[in-house]
Amino acid sequence: MSDRSTRQDPDRELVDLARYALEYQVDSKEAYDTARLCLMDSLGCGILALRFPACSKMLGPVIAGTQVPDGARVPGTSFELDPITAAFNIGTMIRWLDFNDTWLAAEWGHPSDNLGAILAVADWQSRTRVANGEDSLRMRDVLTAMIKAHEIQGVMALENSFNQRGLDHVILVKLASTAVVAGMLGCDLDQVVSAISQVWCDVGPLRTYRHAPNTGSRKSWAAGDATSRGVFLALQTKRGEMGYPTALTAPNWGFYDRYWDGKRFQFQRPYGSYVMENVLFKVSYPAEFHAQTAVEAAVQLHPEVDGRLGDIERVAITTHEAAVRIIDKTGLLHNPADRDHCLQYMTAVGLISGALTADDYEDEQAADPRIDALREKMIVQEDPAFTRDYHDPEKRAIPNTVQVFFTDGSATDAVTVAYPLGHRRRRMESIPLLRAKFIENMKARFSDVRIDEFLEVFTDADFETIPVDQFMNLFQY
Repeated sequence: MSDRSTRQDPDRELVDLARYALEYQVDSKEAYDTARLCLMDSLGCGILALRFPACSKMLGPVIAGTQVPDGARVPGTSFELDPITAAFNIGTMIRWLDFNDTWLAAEWGHPSDNLGAILAVADWQSRTRVANGEDSLRMRDVLTAMIKAHEIQGVMALENSFNQRGLDHVILVKLASTAVVAGMLGCDLDQVVSAISQVWCDVGPLRTYRHAPNTGSRKSWAAGDATSRGVFLALQTKRGEMGYPTALTAPNWGFYDRYWDGKRFQFQRPYGSYVMENVLFKVSYPAEFHAQTAVEAAVQLHPEVDGRLGDIERVAITTHEAAVRIIDKTGLLHNPADRDHCLQYMTAVGLISGALTADDYEDEQAADPRIDALREKMIVQEDPAFTRDYHDPEKRAIPNTVQVFFTDGSATDAVTVAYPLGHRRRRMESIPLLRAKFIENMKARFSDVRIDEFLEVFTDADFETIPVDQFMNLFQY
């Protein structure tokens, strides 16, 4: 038997991930084109979130008035912050309204949450370089980091369910941000391995703030917290802090024995650019993604039920297992965070108004008695075929069917939407709508003239050569 006190070689999962972060050369044009769309969409989501005091009160320096020389800028504000705090700010803004891109598998999450770390570190590094007479990073560096962060978070999520063990998916945001930022900081392979090992020593928060009876606003800043923690861990490693080579596999005290029933992570595919190419955009509705197609179906049915709400006997929602587990909610909903994770609430609003916006989760709109009256008439059930299509790597469907039955015995057609707007299979249909979404979101902070300038930048053939600090300057307010 080997001496357990002997230092072991690093776990292969840590090494494989570190090699990908440092060495993989992204050569997918589709991935870069999609990453540019993702950046545009994510910034728009962040700017829209600034309209909401619950979000804006979380932002700024930890100590009011603090300014950091050559600090990272926070879009839509005048803040200049250290990269850890800036990562929290940017990540929180992007995530707040549940409107940024999404990844669904055994685990789910929002890979663009990692933009908090990526933009903050890239901007801070660029300003520091320019101050020292060196060249800024370029936007291609940002897009490359985004592709890799998406891939790390998404590939880990394909076969490994953290939510089933009560752990929040933002542990994968922390993992991806740490690995990518360590590479951006110039860490070598051993240092990236060490930084990643710290993530597994941290583990991650409980999901209790996402579920009744504790659903609350922490779910909107948890990703900002995770991406900023990734910056902290990478910076400490760059300063020489040691790592923990068998943080996963150490007998008894490693992550696998403590949290994973002694088993190892499963991997469906090697790291590449698959996740960015297949990422899901929220085009029309700021809603938890498992409900996107239900809302789309409800909006299609709106003309048939408009004026007949009092005649509805029941509403049948047929869905997939993940939606039943996460967003099938009955009873009292306590706050916007509760409502935007309730399948019945989102579907009801779609049927009643023919739309769903971020404002629909606020207390004033939620006081409409028609919403809860309609929720009480809803029956949610799983279709096993929908669940199989959800997990099929060639389909990656998110199916929902909505049908309305009336007291006179009549019924609407059963409307099924398998692939939401924003899915890879509907990408071309989605692109002009994503641009329209960006324009509308940016109106929360900027004039039409400024918004036109932003669109010109994002469509510029030379976008990837733009210095990062100059790009971030565009979004100052």
